[in-house]
Amino acid sequence: MAENPMREIRLGKVVVNISVGASGEPLQNAMDILEEVTGQKPNHRVAKQSIRPWGIRRGEPMACTVTLRKEKADAFLRKALTAVGHRLKARSFDRDGNFAFGIREHIDLPGTRYDPEKGIIGMDVCVSLERPGYRVARRRRARSKVGHNHRVTPEEAMRFIVENYNVEVEGRP
Repeated sequence: MAENPMREIRLGKVVVNISVGASGEPLQNAMDILEEVTGQKPNHRVAKQSIRPWGIRRGEPMACTVTLRKEKADAFLRKALTAVGHRLKARSFDRDGNFAFGIREHIDLPGTRYDPEKGIIGMDVCVSLERPGYRVARRRRARSKVGHNHRVTPEEAMRFIVENYNVEVEGRP
């Protein structure tokens, strides 16, 4: 625990994304799997531009995402880190202390069963770490920037994830 309570790092949110590249039944299966895994109803995301050779039209639903916060985020992150063997690469961390990793098969998550009708789907997990006071950048009135000294550095994020989630960071400085 930090000396100053405003310097404590905490889990801001976990965003889980599944991109199937097609609408219809594949997207519906992905949404069902994502809801089963996270316990929350996913939102679909649409294509921003048309790509004719791939058969993608602008505005067509292509992916689904779920944003988890607080206890749900913590519980899912623990399961997701188990699926990747409690190992992350140092290059997975960005300069603001956020990190992301992929899960190749959703059945790697503990407590998930295989359904042959839905198939096997991989997903991306993006984790955002923050300190108390980050609200100033998101609030509606008197919005301001988060100061440079108050941002989470990659080294601090790695230390936080190692201490709190028992993760091994490969290639750590």
